[in-house]
Amino acid sequence: MAFDPELATQAYMATLNGAARAKSDAYFEGGYWIILWDAVVGILAAWATLKLGWARRLSASVQARTKRKWLQSFLFALPYMLLTAIITTPWVLYTGFFREKQYGLMNQTLPEWLGENSIGVMIDALVVSLLFIGIHVAIRRAPKAWWVIGSGITMTGLAIIVLISPVFIDPLFNEYTSLPDGQVRQSVLSMARANGVPANDVLLVDASKQSDRISANVAGMLGTTRVALNDNLMKQPVDEVRSVMGHELGHYVLNHIYKLLIAFTLVVAFCFLIAARALPWMLSRWGQGWGVTSLEDPAILPMAFIILTVIGVFLTPVTNTIIRTHEMEADLFGLNAARAPDGFASVAMKLSQYRKIEPGKWEEIIFFDHPSGHTRVLTAMQWKAEHLDAPDVR
Repeated sequence: MAFDPELATQAYMATLNGAARAKSDAYFEGGYWIILWDAVVGILAAWATLKLGWARRLSASVQARTKRKWLQSFLFALPYMLLTAIITTPWVLYTGFFREKQYGLMNQTLPEWLGENSIGVMIDALVVSLLFIGIHVAIRRAPKAWWVIGSGITMTGLAIIVLISPVFIDPLFNEYTSLPDGQVRQSVLSMARANGVPANDVLLVDASKQSDRISANVAGMLGTTRVALNDNLMKQPVDEVRSVMGHELGHYVLNHIYKLLIAFTLVVAFCFLIAARALPWMLSRWGQGWGVTSLEDPAILPMAFIILTVIGVFLTPVTNTIIRTHEMEADLFGLNAARAPDGFASVAMKLSQYRKIEPGKWEEIIFFDHPSGHTRVLTAMQWKAEHLDAPDVR
């Protein structure tokens, strides 16, 4: 009997049913509403700082302390970011900790989670504050064309973050150690060498302290590139590990880091273009009541956040599709590199713990930033059908 990819895919789908599938679907579908409520909470937090006069008073304070415009921008943005983090803490606690606990996806205690979340908040606040320095300079000097300069500044900032994350940021949250010699290490390094990835080591991440999620990556660029997989992935069969690592190596070989930087710079440019038109309107409409009357005032930051958050919600299908397209390319690369289609299909099913396995067409387009489990299994089975007689397929 000829091998039928559709029947093989349905056989895999049938292994997830009943309460397990209902739980997975409920978790992921709840995330659709979280996209909306994240935006609402963020907008309300920014609006509150303006309406209650906190932004105005903070701006007046920093302008009284220094006449250096760039420093005013930084000294406003840093405490403002921390203030909004405090305001939104109840919501972040629910979505980031209690909801994850509810679905069995969190291994940390509340103090442990709070500690890591605090580090993340500080990093985010510092990054936004530094970017705001350059963007606000552009706004002051080129009020109509600042969105072009601001997009370039943002791209540069994103590139620096990608460059330094493996060395300075990621180790703040997890310990990275060399994977002991063995079948997995040798197999991953062999795939890396065969595909031109400059790797002489494979790192193991202690991600199980946070959750049981399977993950791996090839991170960094321009000399900071490192290949890593987490300890949850190491508990899986070798072919599944090879399939995941083949996918991650694909991101590097296909230059996805650089392509995504360019793609998201274009998205940011579009968002900044809209903001450049909307900010003056907001100033004329509500600025007087909020005590913010000029684009030179650092207190325009919460107004910009409101505009960018609204745009971001509507662009969710676009950003998801950009990422999902690259992930699909990496899937195909991984299948060709690892040559273990059933290993890939099996691990795709395990990811259904937190990702809906079989969404509708438009549901996947709008809400999925990775291919669904069904799409991935079908892709693997179609690949398998074309390589049934290949002697090196595992």
